[in-house]
Amino acid sequence: MATKPLFPVDAFHTESGVTYLHTAGEGLPPRVQHQRGFERYVIDKSQGAPGRARIGQEIEKVRRLAAKIWSVKPEDIGFVSNVAEGVTILLESIDWHEGDNVVLDPREFPSVAAPFALRARRPKSGVAPETRFADADSLERVVNSKTRIIAISYVSFLDGNRVDLNYYRRVADRVGAILVVDYSQASGWAPIDATIADFAFGVAYKWLLGATGTAIAYWNRERQPKWQPATAGWFSLASMNRHNWETGQIETRKDGMCFARGNPSHPSIYVLGETLTFLSQWDPVEIEAHVQSLTDALLEELECAGIVSSTPREKKRHGASVCIETGHADSIVADLAKVGIYASGGVGRIRFSFHGHNKLDDVKRLMDVFPGIYWRYHRRTGGSKL
Repeated sequence: MATKPLFPVDAFHTESGVTYLHTAGEGLPPRVQHQRGFERYVIDKSQGAPGRARIGQEIEKVRRLAAKIWSVKPEDIGFVSNVAEGVTILLESIDWHEGDNVVLDPREFPSVAAPFALRARRPKSGVAPETRFADADSLERVVNSKTRIIAISYVSFLDGNRVDLNYYRRVADRVGAILVVDYSQASGWAPIDATIADFAFGVAYKWLLGATGTAIAYWNRERQPKWQPATAGWFSLASMNRHNWETGQIETRKDGMCFARGNPSHPSIYVLGETLTFLSQWDPVEIEAHVQSLTDALLEELECAGIVSSTPREKKRHGASVCIETGHADSIVADLAKVGIYASGGVGRIRFSFHGHNKLDDVKRLMDVFPGIYWRYHRRTGGSKL
């Protein structure tokens, strides 16, 4: 049981007296790591060509750190500004044929689902893939020989459900589909072996404790050796030599950095390097055990209070968040903030998320006030959950 924080609480930039349960929305920044990352970037940026060389070295260092936390080769790691950008690059790269389809979870996060769904509804030219929707229970009935991509979040932003990626891999292999995984709600607390995916993405600003502007991109070159992006920029080209744009050959990089068409976000790369180094002090297995002892405790307390959670109770089926469906989410989150408890709202649910800086007392403090706030709103609507 997590009676004490796993991480040193004084390392984080937070307000006095605040219980921070908002990591699924925005990770709590470790103060020294963010300051040092930005300061090192500013120094290198101001030192001309030698500084520019150090920026390049920093990018390679952070690729190695990201590869370690995802259990992959550094050469397969690249960076995009956000998950939607990475998914769009992948969408643009496929030579789509009539009848092709993409399968998504009906409750999938917009950064994964929207690029495909919008393309299917508003094709500007050529063939657009059909978007089909299936959860784990219906997946095998929905896929077929024309399924080109199955895209899924490892942990759901909406209800905290964690999927069985081995099952998704088997289904993808059976129909010859590309498996795309979003690790945003897992990377930083869960042990990850991204080699199960063909492509994977994950933001840096949640459990990885970094800043917005950078997301990790992964290209499994062993599974997809012939893939190449359909668009490029100066950074993603194989050579910086002068190009003959009229007749010369144009080649993209043969590693994960082909996802970065222009400069990756240098300030957030520096910060990510610092926060990944900070997180490397703990085995992901240790962080997972810590946060899930807190989710287990909260789920049990909610059940005792008669409050229904949409998050599965089984540890293997949930992540580091506990969610509750309600039509009053934003109001309840605002009321919690007034008493110094920060949680996530929106999209018809409240979400409490944990990281290594949390402890069991945070669950106790939440449950001292949350049931009263929750039942006050729901009694107004006749006790209905919505």
